[in-house]
Amino acid sequence: MAKGLLKKRTKIVATISDRNCQPQFLRRLYDAGMDVVRINSAHLDPEGVKKIVSNVRSVSDKIAILLDTKGPEIRTTACDEPVSYLKGDKVRVAGKVDEKTTHNVINVNYPEIAQFVPVGATILIDDGELEIKITGAEGEALTGRIENDGVLGSRKTVNIPQIRINLPSVSQRDLIFIDLAVKLDLEFIAHSFVRSKEDVLAVQRLLDRQSSGIKIISKIENQQGVDNLEEIMEHSYGIMVARGDLAIEVPFEKIPGIQRMIIGRCIEKRKPVIVATQMLHSMILNPRPTRAEVSDVANAVYSQTDALMLSGETASGRYPLEAVKTMSRIAAETEKEKDQYIEMPAGSLSGPVSAYLAKVAVKTSVRIKGKAILADTLNGTAIRNMAAFRGINPVIAQCYSYRTMRELALSYGVIPVFMEKKMSVDEFIRVSLSDLLRNHNLKDDDIVVVLAGNFSRGTGFSFIEVGTVEYLKERVRISQSDLMA
Repeated sequence: MAKGLLKKRTKIVATISDRNCQPQFLRRLYDAGMDVVRINSAHLDPEGVKKIVSNVRSVSDKIAILLDTKGPEIRTTACDEPVSYLKGDKVRVAGKVDEKTTHNVINVNYPEIAQFVPVGATILIDDGELEIKITGAEGEALTGRIENDGVLGSRKTVNIPQIRINLPSVSQRDLIFIDLAVKLDLEFIAHSFVRSKEDVLAVQRLLDRQSSGIKIISKIENQQGVDNLEEIMEHSYGIMVARGDLAIEVPFEKIPGIQRMIIGRCIEKRKPVIVATQMLHSMILNPRPTRAEVSDVANAVYSQTDALMLSGETASGRYPLEAVKTMSRIAAETEKEKDQYIEMPAGSLSGPVSAYLAKVAVKTSVRIKGKAILADTLNGTAIRNMAAFRGINPVIAQCYSYRTMRELALSYGVIPVFMEKKMSVDEFIRVSLSDLLRNHNLKDDDIVVVLAGNFSRGTGFSFIEVGTVEYLKERVRISQSDLMA
């Protein structure tokens, strides 16, 4: 049955656990608006990852999969039972990796911690639930004062705001999961705690050794990542604004401005951008979001991010389907109030001619009140260039590879479809328009913009045509039987 073109332009990334990844569950999330599945390797073993990937692929070949690495992080060691602290308690922080954490000594998995953390620094544990003010050092351990009442469990995250720690770009655990991602032919790796281009390049070298086409999404979640955003973008496919750790590493009042800045720079650089962490956090336990959460999601959409991410809401929450539906509804409603497109230079991502035609197509489709843009692509570059203008009309991207189709699931306003490579403009229009009319409700007097050319030498768009559905059907001789196929 034919349906409308787009319910929303902003894409949704949903985190999925191996404890709840049945195909019928994934199908409901997909139908509700999920575009990309995120797998958090920090909470899974390889068998769990394989189970999720297998089930996702069985639901639809259009769903992209993003594997999240742990990245260069510090954690406390295990403790026999939760340890309670009172404000004013004295404690030592040491890097005895093989020793347990006790009330007197909090051990972490970083042996050199005393070398890099100065007196006066603040250590935040478990996303800031426990705060320690460093007052001195004793040999290979730090001494500190507990700044608030709290309870410490096993293997909790450790953040040291504004302090640069010399950690390896890729952990041993990351190596295992990156290798697994290559074997499973996933679309994206989201690398955690990216501080500079070197962290990105370390992952890229691992992928290059295996000739993998996996794209890297760099997670910005510390001050170094913000400071080095330009060089990180240069070597990344896309960016994730990971607001959880970012709000611990930098003053929380700066997060909205940083988020808006990163989205703006990613749009200018034609890099897909995801806004993540606690978007609808209350829906882990409740069927409805808070008013503040609705505004948070809407503000990210107003900023024209490519994608929004759900974490615990879909991985372990009580209302995962309701969370996806809620995010879709907020995005669709907010998008009604957006500008018709962003006015900016054509860019050169896909070559000057192709980039200019992409800009012309977006502006033309708006000014003549078109319904859609039909375009072909080999590797998605020209489509991403077009998506950056954030036009109100959907881009139906006819992709000549399944990988490209799934990669474009992360790009704003794009409906990616697989198509066998065509040899001429007329053949491309005939097949793509027939597919469009079979699957979506369009009338004969609706106007469509056609962009093509990738079937020739793969240099991006070289051809543009504008016409009504009726005109295009007659021009390439589409019959009623073609539409019934």
